[in-house]
Amino acid sequence: MRRLALPTLVLLTVALGGGAALAHYNGRATDDSAAPGPGTTTVTGAPTTDAPAPRPTTAKPKPKPDPTTRPATPKPPPKPKPSPKKTTVPQSGAGTFTTAQASGSAVGSGGSLRRYRVQVEDGIELSAHGAAAEIQRILAHPRSWAAHGRGRFQLVSQNADFVIRIATPDTADALCARQGLNTHGELNCETADGVVVNLKRWMLGSPTFVGEAAEYRHLIINHEVGHEIGIRQHMGCPGPGRLAPAMMQQIKGLNGCRSNAFPYDEDGSYITGPIVS
Repeated sequence: MRRLALPTLVLLTVALGGGAALAHYNGRATDDSAAPGPGTTTVTGAPTTDAPAPRPTTAKPKPKPDPTTRPATPKPPPKPKPSPKKTTVPQSGAGTFTTAQASGSAVGSGGSLRRYRVQVEDGIELSAHGAAAEIQRILAHPRSWAAHGRGRFQLVSQNADFVIRIATPDTADALCARQGLNTHGELNCETADGVVVNLKRWMLGSPTFVGEAAEYRHLIINHEVGHEIGIRQHMGCPGPGRLAPAMMQQIKGLNGCRSNAFPYDEDGSYITGPIVS
């Protein structure tokens, strides 16, 4: 009789072992982080490719900004300079005048007292009171007539010895024409009752005068008031490079002289020249 017990036992063992292994392989874990239980063997499958596993890459840290270094701030483009405002002088006005309601103390230390009032044509952007105050300062200037004994002057609003009128070019022409004078819309003049100042010259100065319009106003007043105190004739240039006399018609040309607004120089000497008219 043959012995079959041992092979049967081996076969049974192999069968049982294979079933257990198959049961373990078909199982699915519910948590990748779970640790294997006691007595459990973890089987790792072979890779499906011969390519080497990728090496871990180490990211380079970004440089930290330097807190002491400020980013450059772009400069804004320069703003364009505004064009100088042009002074517009009206060619004509109402033909009527407003008298400055102002008065002041007499200036000067010699000669007879000459009282004057100031009038400005209506409808123009010039204050009669402001113009009167400026003329008062001009006549009190240390290089003007009053400071050198050639007359005393006092601003009044009535009972004046003469009047200083500031008028538009057309009105100035009309007032000067009554004296037989042609001022061409450009010039000032002296009339029977005072002085006519062309608004254009008052506001803009003269193309032959080196200086601001405010300085040229000194020449206007000094020249015309010079006639009022008895200097009837005009003067010419005393020589190249020298100061032009206040009694010279400088707007008609300097003939080599330097433009000048005052009857006297800084040393107190009277600026004179040859008689021309």
